[in-house]
Amino acid sequence: MGYPLPRMLDLARMDRIQLSAAPRAQRFVACVLLMPNYNLLPGIRIDFEGPLPVIYAMNHTDRFNYWPFQYRMWRKHARFTATWVKGKNYEHPLTARFMELTNNIPIVSRGYLITRDFISMVGRRPSDAEYSALRRAVDPGASNGNGAALRGVVPAEVLDRARDLFGYRFDPEREPYPRAMDGVFREMMRRFVDLNQHALDLGLDLLVFPQGTRSIRLSRGHGGLGQIALHLKRPIVPVGCNGNDRLYPGKAPFARRGRVVYRFGEPIAHQDLAAFHPPEPFVPFTSEAEEAHGERFQGVVDLVMERVNDLLDERHRWSDDREGEGTRGTARFV
Repeated sequence: MGYPLPRMLDLARMDRIQLSAAPRAQRFVACVLLMPNYNLLPGIRIDFEGPLPVIYAMNHTDRFNYWPFQYRMWRKHARFTATWVKGKNYEHPLTARFMELTNNIPIVSRGYLITRDFISMVGRRPSDAEYSALRRAVDPGASNGNGAALRGVVPAEVLDRARDLFGYRFDPEREPYPRAMDGVFREMMRRFVDLNQHALDLGLDLLVFPQGTRSIRLSRGHGGLGQIALHLKRPIVPVGCNGNDRLYPGKAPFARRGRVVYRFGEPIAHQDLAAFHPPEPFVPFTSEAEEAHGERFQGVVDLVMERVNDLLDERHRWSDDREGEGTRGTARFV
């Protein structure tokens, strides 16, 4: 059964995103939805335990575990955030507009681009074998950038049909698929980095969920946080979110009774990460940077996630294998 083709996140939408130092839409949600919900329903508590600096790295337990955080930040500290969200949240026009108005920054992954493009060409998600082959071809350090290894593994139209690739013109006679996909990713992430810098210039705090997927128990983080932190040279503040999944157990944006506690760890300054500093300047989210410094980027994230784990109640801490219960495979991207 095929998938309906949504309006995908593309380069044009990335260029349209405008952040605000005091986003009216965030205040509207807080006043119209969150304030009545939190104040009129007895038994909801939002507690902060710790300081308030610049790049927050938080575990991701549920769909809405940033809402009480943003609400308390606004009510008690007059602070606003720009939050990293998945590219798939920009596929429905109404959801995309809400995301834009509430100061969210879409972060795309190579997996998202591969999966969404494959669906648009073939009408279904790629199989595990197809996806693995495509990821190997476009990942940093790929030994065969001309896509020859993909022949006979993925449908020919993915490799040979000229098309608009998320706003990037793909002509297979000019360049192979892996190189075009790398070009799209570079352009999107260039704008992503610019938006993060702009957010900080506006005086916003960044809010990042390094896990990249929701899970009651903490799972491993991805290296994107390390790239941004080392590039922007701003402190990272680990935040442990405890109990919000009980306020928001499903898809409904209305909190139930309960208590959520956000514990803040000590800020990790740029100089504290000296062991992970690349020896030369780098361009974040490029294949060259990830191939040369990937272990350093991941080392930053691993350190941060250990600090987050220390801030969590037992039910949210690492499982034995450090894997979460979140969605796996290409279903993560649609």
